[in-house]
Amino acid sequence: MVQEYIEIRGARENNLKDVSLRLPKRKIIIFTGVSGSGKSSLVFDTIANEAQRLLFENFSMFVRNFLPRYPQPDADTIENLSMAVIVDQKRLGGGSTSTVGTVTDIASVLRLLFSRIGKPYVGSANAFSFNDPQGMCLECNGLGRKIGITQEAMIDTTRSLNEGAVIAPGLAGWECDLYAQSGFFDNDKKIAEYTPEELDLLLHSELRKHPGLAYNTYEGLVHKFNRKFVARDIQTLSPRIRQKVEPFLKLGPCPLCKGARLNQAALSCKIKGYTIADMVTMEIGDLLEIVKGIEEAEAAPIIRTLTERLQHLVEIGLEYLSLGRATDTLSGGESQRVKMVKHLNGSLVDVMYIFDEPSVGLHPRDVHRLNDLLEKLRDKGNTVLVVEHDPDVIKKADYIVDMGPYAGTEGGTIVYEGDYAGLLQADTLTGNHLLKTRPMKESVRHATGSLPIVHATVNNLQDVSVNIPTGVLTVITGVAGSGKSSLIHKAFLSQHPEAVVIDQSSLSTSSRSNPATYTGIMDDVRKAFATANKADAGLFSFNSKGACPNCQGLGVTYTDLGFLEGVKLPCDVCSGKRFKDEVLLYTLNGKSIADVLNMTISQALAFLKMKEVQPKLQALSDVGLDYLTLGQPLSTLSGGECQRIKLASELHKRGSIYVMDEPTTGLHLSDIGRLLTIMNRLVDGGNTVVVIEHHLDIIRNADWIIDMGPEGGHNGGTILFEGTPSDLRNAKQSLTSQYL
Repeated sequence: MVQEYIEIRGARENNLKDVSLRLPKRKIIIFTGVSGSGKSSLVFDTIANEAQRLLFENFSMFVRNFLPRYPQPDADTIENLSMAVIVDQKRLGGGSTSTVGTVTDIASVLRLLFSRIGKPYVGSANAFSFNDPQGMCLECNGLGRKIGITQEAMIDTTRSLNEGAVIAPGLAGWECDLYAQSGFFDNDKKIAEYTPEELDLLLHSELRKHPGLAYNTYEGLVHKFNRKFVARDIQTLSPRIRQKVEPFLKLGPCPLCKGARLNQAALSCKIKGYTIADMVTMEIGDLLEIVKGIEEAEAAPIIRTLTERLQHLVEIGLEYLSLGRATDTLSGGESQRVKMVKHLNGSLVDVMYIFDEPSVGLHPRDVHRLNDLLEKLRDKGNTVLVVEHDPDVIKKADYIVDMGPYAGTEGGTIVYEGDYAGLLQADTLTGNHLLKTRPMKESVRHATGSLPIVHATVNNLQDVSVNIPTGVLTVITGVAGSGKSSLIHKAFLSQHPEAVVIDQSSLSTSSRSNPATYTGIMDDVRKAFATANKADAGLFSFNSKGACPNCQGLGVTYTDLGFLEGVKLPCDVCSGKRFKDEVLLYTLNGKSIADVLNMTISQALAFLKMKEVQPKLQALSDVGLDYLTLGQPLSTLSGGECQRIKLASELHKRGSIYVMDEPTTGLHLSDIGRLLTIMNRLVDGGNTVVVIEHHLDIIRNADWIIDMGPEGGHNGGTILFEGTPSDLRNAKQSLTSQYL
């Protein structure tokens, strides 16, 4: 078969310097290079954008009104593209109704299965959907949660009815005494010893006739409370009652569906003894086994589809998730792997699959699963483009494009293209660092104290108690889903809320925020300009008095062209400088405010000698962001860059606890050393640093390691090992130790 190529000539998006290249189709092509070298500009802003634009041009003008609009990339020619499927790390949002099951379309297949072979027959597939009036629980409108009162606020389980177990707020004394008078209970039995049936009768019984009681009726405590206070508009209650009741109202599981979100009819229908709610809440690995055991001939095609899709989730290492897991609780890496599964079910060929660091969040043990998946996609006849830093993934490339030589204005060119063996010989940052590993840390710091986590049971944690040592660098390791995030983000932070969290969430979606405003440098720069020119500091802000009147300080003007791509042009009054002309006449040491915002961090370090600005600039430089300009919009930064800016703005604190979540995301191998230097400087400055990480170089350089496992989901949530890196080498029970 003749090898075909994707041809790109003269690409100039962002920092690309007239890049031209030929990419072989139906191969795995991996793009490497330091953060900011132009990989994303080439792969996403040039290739992916043009592929999306060409696809959407096939639709009618009417349909295009409803589709996202892609600008034509700045390049001379881009030829031979296929349809692009882009699998990035943007978190899957979608609120409470978006789950792993709905995003992968597995939930709809499962609903179909229940509508066909579930007993007793309830109705069509919609009768099993919590988003449809036919299936939703009407008590909570399919949300599974409802404002109500917790059991703890209603009864004291250590007492019996005779000892005054009923302590519900807002109910009169005689209303509380009725339960002992009902004759339904042993009044001397402690509530804690009640059977589930007795407890249900006490709390949740609906209104029923009972001739021996006042008003001749009996109803459960929670039922009575909800009828009197929750079902009514709270504003109509007297202030005295409101004051009593309001503190106890909490969002809790719906009393009727118990959080399952479905109505009672849907919950009565079962397959192999399981309701659809049972299947949606169990782990995907367990669900797959149950589905494989269903033998009804009439459901064979449904079973085949379900098995295939669940199998994909297991193969990619997400067997510990459940279909009911809300998508907004997934990490970036998990979101990306869930999206992959959605595309794996397709049978399209000659597609361009574009991945953004798919190894993020994967333990070294599971990287081979990812590699198998990339190879599967290629062997179907697709072109696979991957932006990646992990050496184990780069090894699998058929063709490598290394961008550089450095970042920002010093990047944007191709420094190597060819196979893996050639890259190892090439004198580039990637080539030089691929085979280097850091030595194991032998002399470790000793803890100055400890921060306890006590009896943590959140998510899959199995009653974990552990001490996080203070004054040292602690790394939390373990396979995906083993409970690392639950331990730190949920258990540790809830018990130690004073900790500083540095994660990869984006800093701003506004084009008006930039490194200078985020770090506070801009305030000092404006003051310096104002003092030097005896002018109002507000003039030196493009959000205030100094803004160009034509573009309101945005630097660009937008022209909406309806169904065609809107045009974004540099403002013809200020030429993109964002300021009024008269503001640009004021200078500081010969430079205007616009010139200063165009400086890179390293240029600004040499130019802005103010004592309050220097440490902030130095911190940005230390975290490897020399190449950013002071005025670059934060909305254009990658997740890794966002994390490093946050890190830089927190570096000056003392005696703090820092929590970092996979700080090596988006970091080139050559920058790992810098990151370790910063972490060590923080610890040497008297801080405690806790890092969730898979990168072996970071693990080797920890003072203390806590390894979670052994697997993900309900097979995880325990602590396998606590100790130093050299002790971990001998810990046979730890998966991480095998890779050190």
